[in-house]
Amino acid sequence: MLRLMAQDQQAPSPAQMRMMADAALASMPAKFREQLGDVVMQVEDFATPDQLASVDLTDKWTLSGLYEGEPLPEQSIWASHHMPPRIWLFRRPLIAEWRETGVEMEDLVRHVVVHEAGHHFGFSDEDMHRLEDQAD
Repeated sequence: MLRLMAQDQQAPSPAQMRMMADAALASMPAKFREQLGDVVMQVEDFATPDQLASVDLTDKWTLSGLYEGEPLPEQSIWASHHMPPRIWLFRRPLIAEWRETGVEMEDLVRHVVVHEAGHHFGFSDEDMHRLEDQAD
C-alpha cells in the first residue's frame, strides 16, 4: 500500500491519488461497494468555477471533493439520459491540507471518498457530520 507522509514532501501524482481513492472504495463494506459500481472516480487539481458555485464556494483551495449525480434514493429507471455519478477529488487542496495538518494522505483521501460516497447514498453534509460525531 502506498503510504505518503507530509514530511516526505513528495506530493502524490494524480495517478497515485486515484490509486488511494480506489483503495478507499475497495475497503468499504461489500453492501456499499456494490451500490457504488457505476460511480466514476475523477482526480483533478482544482474544482471548476461551476463546481465551486454548485456548493456556494468561490475559493478553489476550499473544496477537496465533490459528488455529482443523482443520489440513489432519487434515481429512477425511467431516467436513463443522465451521466454516471462522479466522485471528484481535488488534488491541490488535498495536498495543502496534508501539508498543513500532517494527516496521512491516504486518510485524507479515504475521508473525502467516504464523505462523497455518502452523498451517493442520499446523505446530506449535516447527516454525515452527525454520523462522524457519533462515531468519535
